[in-house]
Amino acid sequence: MQCPLLYRFRVIDKLPEKPSEAATRGTLVHAVLERLFDAPAADRTAPRARALVPGQWDRLLEARPELAELFDGDAGGERLSRWLGEAERLVERWFSLEDPTRLEPAERELSVETELDSGLRLRGVIDRIDVAPSGEVRIVDYKTGKAPRPEYADGPLFQMTFYALVIRRLKGVLPRRLQLVYLGSGDVLTYDPSMADLERVERKLLALWEAIALATRTGDWRPRPTKLCGWCDHRAVCPEFGGTPPVYPLSVRPAEAGEDVQGRMEPVRAEAGRSVALEGP
Repeated sequence: MQCPLLYRFRVIDKLPEKPSEAATRGTLVHAVLERLFDAPAADRTAPRARALVPGQWDRLLEARPELAELFDGDAGGERLSRWLGEAERLVERWFSLEDPTRLEPAERELSVETELDSGLRLRGVIDRIDVAPSGEVRIVDYKTGKAPRPEYADGPLFQMTFYALVIRRLKGVLPRRLQLVYLGSGDVLTYDPSMADLERVERKLLALWEAIALATRTGDWRPRPTKLCGWCDHRAVCPEFGGTPPVYPLSVRPAEAGEDVQGRMEPVRAEAGRSVALEGP
């Protein structure tokens, strides 16, 4: 979403990154909201949801022991306690935005994959899918941050329309509504997609894949400086900060006449191979 060079560092060079408190908290909150729906509707209360937080954190640590380093040096446990408290407050805020006693999701944390006519595979993980008695589909995504300002809303909307495209391809149904639930600010943003929206996203994905494939062949991955650079783990090897990237591990060939790598490099997350993927939180 941020930077072609960052894509290279993550996907091609596979440089390690330190876990972050914010991203890990998002994973924890998602797990709690998913598990809450295991309970009968009447038992889906805020106290029950808060009570799930410690146990889900233990499960997350068991699956990913490296997350324990987030709280290295926290002998008294104060930082961990504050961090868990923040997760509990995010979970509790959700109850002011949606009423889980009135919801019976058709799917939770659903892994989806489909293939376009071009052969490009699309993959993602959808937080929640609701299906109305009439058959209308709503795709819901939880965000633990704040709702973006309007000028920065294109990224989340692209993600949701991506999911709508995948569901349309898999189930033959145009989702009626896309819903983003921002727990950090208490906002709910909705959008009703059209077939034209899905067609535009498909064209954008194909152009994006061409740009990724070209940059992969040529090794031409340039940084795109933004305010987010301050949170990047790879500044030491980024030329924007005086660093030198590692030796490119793939064979390269020069771009042919008329090929423009960076001009078509749209901001989106993707994975190696002939596929494009978007995953939360």
